[in-house]
Amino acid sequence: MALALYVLRRLMSVIPTLFGVTLISFFLTYMLPGNPAQVKAGPLATPEYLAEVERQMGLDQPMWVQYGRYVGGLFRGDLGESAATGRPVLQDFTQRLPATLELTLASLILAILIGVPLGVLSAVHRDTAIDHVGRIVGVAGVAMPTFWTGLLFIYVLFYLIGIAPAPLGRLASGLTPPTAITGLFVVDSLLTGNWRTLWSSLGQLALPAATLAFSVMAPVARMVRATMLEILQSDYITAAWAAGLPRRRVIYGDALRNALIPVVTTLGVVFGFLMAGNAVVETVFAWPGIGNYAVTALMTKDSGPIQSFVLFVAVMYVIVNLIVDLLYAVVDPRTRLS
Repeated sequence: MALALYVLRRLMSVIPTLFGVTLISFFLTYMLPGNPAQVKAGPLATPEYLAEVERQMGLDQPMWVQYGRYVGGLFRGDLGESAATGRPVLQDFTQRLPATLELTLASLILAILIGVPLGVLSAVHRDTAIDHVGRIVGVAGVAMPTFWTGLLFIYVLFYLIGIAPAPLGRLASGLTPPTAITGLFVVDSLLTGNWRTLWSSLGQLALPAATLAFSVMAPVARMVRATMLEILQSDYITAAWAAGLPRRRVIYGDALRNALIPVVTTLGVVFGFLMAGNAVVETVFAWPGIGNYAVTALMTKDSGPIQSFVLFVAVMYVIVNLIVDLLYAVVDPRTRLS
């Protein structure tokens, strides 16, 4: 019963959050300079034709009427129409979303594979050269903007050394996408046995995924380090040392297992940051995802894609954090009382 009430409270708290997101995204887009009707009508449109396009798009109506129409469309699954492409935003999103999810998941996996061991090593070898290197890498990951990191990777690995492919999308030129099953090129290539496409998609994915992972592995490593330091000084770890248990079992069994519990919360925040940070990285690497789509729309004040991208990132962020909260409620019953 307590768990059911906790889940209900969390679900109810999502509603005002999403309402606030729609409100903020709409009004921020509304206040942007430019005219979406001008994008749809073209630069050579006459004033009369431009006024007709504004009427068709509903831009001649009061702001609160436009907001009501926008929210009503969301309930019907209508995200509006892109003035640049002339297609429904939902159709463009469906086409581009797999690319963004593939990049996000690859970055998250890479950040975990690097951040967790780095945090463990920094904690075990506290105040040594290993710990100092971990701190430098962590600070650099936070301090360097993602666009700068991406451009640096491109310059060094593609231009100078030549070991990375050209940052021009998800596949090398001349290759066709694998048979669509999940929309993720790496997964679909594995499922269909298309090894040439697999290696190409992995190569194209490597630099943008490394760029995103480098920026988010720092909080993961810091959380693991701080939690490991606290756990390594606890009584039951001291007792394990005194009992003569193997070093690997104590560190990677007892200590790390308990240290990963608060890291789950950090991963929820990291996932939301990755979804939002995709916009910059996708633009740098010409990655055909929804982030690149939103940035292009921002240049022309194409309101539908902008609002939909903000709403999608917010919904994903809320869902991931809701799942984390529910997992905490299952693992630790004390959180149900909060």
